[in-house]
Amino acid sequence: MVNKRETLVLNASFEPLSTVSLRRAVVLVMQDKAVVERSHPGLRVRAAALELPVPQVIRLRRYVRVPFRQRAPWSRRGVLVRDRHRCAYCGRRATTVDHVVPRSRGGGDTWLNTVAACAADNHRKADRTPAQAGMRLVARPFEPTPADTLLLALNLRDGDTLPYWPAVPGAGDPVVSPAAAG
Repeated sequence: MVNKRETLVLNASFEPLSTVSLRRAVVLVMQDKAVVERSHPGLRVRAAALELPVPQVIRLRRYVRVPFRQRAPWSRRGVLVRDRHRCAYCGRRATTVDHVVPRSRGGGDTWLNTVAACAADNHRKADRTPAQAGMRLVARPFEPTPADTLLLALNLRDGDTLPYWPAVPGAGDPVVSPAAAG
C-alpha cells in the first residue's frame, strides 16, 4: 500500500522540495504542472478517462524559488530512517534510538548525539558513553541536510538510487558523512 505522503516533489532543477499526498501529486500531473520522474512499480491510478502510474517522484515543470532551509528538524523517526534502521554498534536491525552522550549526562536530542540502536545494545550501553561501556560506533552520526531527509523519507532500498540523483546517503554504506569520515 502507498503511504499518504510518499510522493517526493522536485523543483524543475531536480532539487528536492517536499513530500505530498498521492492525490496532490496526481493533481499536479493532471494540471500539467509536474511530470512523473519515478513511479511505484506495477501500481496505477485509474479513473473514467485516465490511467497513469502511481507517482513516487514528480518534478515541477517550472522552477519555484524557495527560502533557504539550513537544518532538518531532529526526530526519533528521522534518526532511524537516517541510519536505515541499522544498529550503530553491531549493524543488526535497530528499533530504538540511543543517545551517545546520555541525556542524564547533558547529551541532547540532536542529530550528532543520537544513533539507531538494537534494543540489546541500547540496554547494554545503558546510562554510559560508548567508551565507558566498552562499545565502538561502527557508524558515526551525522546531520542530514533537509534534502537528504526528504530522499530518506522515501525509504529507498539498499542500492536503489534515483536516476538523476548521484547517490542516496547511506544506501548500502555505513552511515558516515564525508565530514565525519575525515
